[in-house]
Amino acid sequence: MHDIIQQLDDKRAAAGLGGGQRRIDAQHKKGKLTARERIELLLDEGTFEEWDMFKEHRCVDFGMAEQKVPGDGVVTGYGTINGRMVFVFSQDFTVFGGALSEAHAEKICKIMDKAMQVGAPVIGLNDSGGARIQEGVAALGGYAEVFQRNVMASGVIPQISMIMGPCAGGAVYSPAMTDFIFMVKDSSYMFVTGPEVVKTVTHEEVTAEELGGAVTHTSKSGVADLAFENDVDALLMLRRFFNYLPLNNKEKAPIRATTDPADRLDYSLDTLVPDNANKPYDIKELIIKTVDDCDFFEIQPDHAKNIVIGFARMEGQTIGIVANQPTVLAGCLDIKSSIKAGRFVRFCDAFNIPIVTFVDVPGFLPGTAQEYNGLIKHGAKLLFAYSQATVPLVTVITRKAFGGAYDVMASKHVGGDLNYAWPTAQIAVMGAKGAVEIIFRADIGDKDKIAARTKEYEDRFLSPFVAAERGYIDDVIMPHSTRRRLARALAMLRNKHVEMPARKHDNLPV
Repeated sequence: MHDIIQQLDDKRAAAGLGGGQRRIDAQHKKGKLTARERIELLLDEGTFEEWDMFKEHRCVDFGMAEQKVPGDGVVTGYGTINGRMVFVFSQDFTVFGGALSEAHAEKICKIMDKAMQVGAPVIGLNDSGGARIQEGVAALGGYAEVFQRNVMASGVIPQISMIMGPCAGGAVYSPAMTDFIFMVKDSSYMFVTGPEVVKTVTHEEVTAEELGGAVTHTSKSGVADLAFENDVDALLMLRRFFNYLPLNNKEKAPIRATTDPADRLDYSLDTLVPDNANKPYDIKELIIKTVDDCDFFEIQPDHAKNIVIGFARMEGQTIGIVANQPTVLAGCLDIKSSIKAGRFVRFCDAFNIPIVTFVDVPGFLPGTAQEYNGLIKHGAKLLFAYSQATVPLVTVITRKAFGGAYDVMASKHVGGDLNYAWPTAQIAVMGAKGAVEIIFRADIGDKDKIAARTKEYEDRFLSPFVAAERGYIDDVIMPHSTRRRLARALAMLRNKHVEMPARKHDNLPV
């Protein structure tokens, strides 16, 4: 018995050391934590239950039979974050550069299978150079097994990827299929083909950071949702983010107690929208002044800034926020913003999170670049997402709601449950000037006539009352009462239930 216990202790010590103290020191020197340190920081103290600590690879080629480390480069198991269960895998860069082997993949697949069975989220802490070359197709098969589980778990349990080191080649596709991707600045990157391959094939000179760094993916490509300063900041923010999410698609997100009164009024909102319809204002001011405790967790703040998305709470209940941002492109919808908001709406709908939409949109962004790159199809993604959503949908039109963009932004016609408008709302096919120049084309040369017609059009259509007369707007509300009205609406809709037509799956305009 003593020998077995000693053997157990030795194996645990070997697994804990990973690739050895020298490589651990190298990891620390780069400002990065080890795989186990990351888990300790992410999970509640003392709650981590590790699985497959002693698992090793089975490769015998290229001298690999003599290079075995217990755990094989990934730490897996489960624990809690603020008392709520979560499954975690953390890749260990000190062991073969975190490269994925067949055994490594089996460990990840095991916790994903169990997470789906028990209904708990999966968080992946990625720090891997990709497939383990010595294993060849066995490693590729391992990746494919993980991909398959990403797909099966999609919409069933939340999946979050934290990129904390290199992520290249096939390794990027697993994070790409998860619900949210977070990165760490200056120490993580993602790309399908690296700088050397790019240089060989296209003759472009580019660094790893420029090609697939955190700033690139959070601002240009939109692949990643947020970038953090370092490992510690990233893991602490991940703990905060986790609090907004339900454990699975059959449960609702946790209710968090708040002392912020649901009937709180904010009279500063009455002057938020400028008198000049062409003057911008920051929609985030409205969001922050409306939600519980002024606490808003924004997603993708540096990408497609003309639309704002993120999580907040109303009377302690998690809600998703989608809002046009007048300070960027006047709040127009374009390809990037449609994709950004469409995916967010689909996530909220999959996991029972009500959606509040603030609308100030003059239309879709015109131009050949948008049309040639498929604005029609990409814009339809947001329309499709809202039309398909069965969660509570509450919409507030603050100013402009023109053309097809009015329809797309959670209008009554595509399933909005309660649609409010501020007195400053302008709901029409287009702005007065453009409309008059089309309707009264013959009078364009007469400035007085055009001015009179423009005033006539503004009086008739650029107000919330025409839409309200038809029931497309449920009420015209004062801006200062927005929080109170939203809270009441969401409370009323709490048990909303919608039956959808039977089908295998939809055909989203991807």
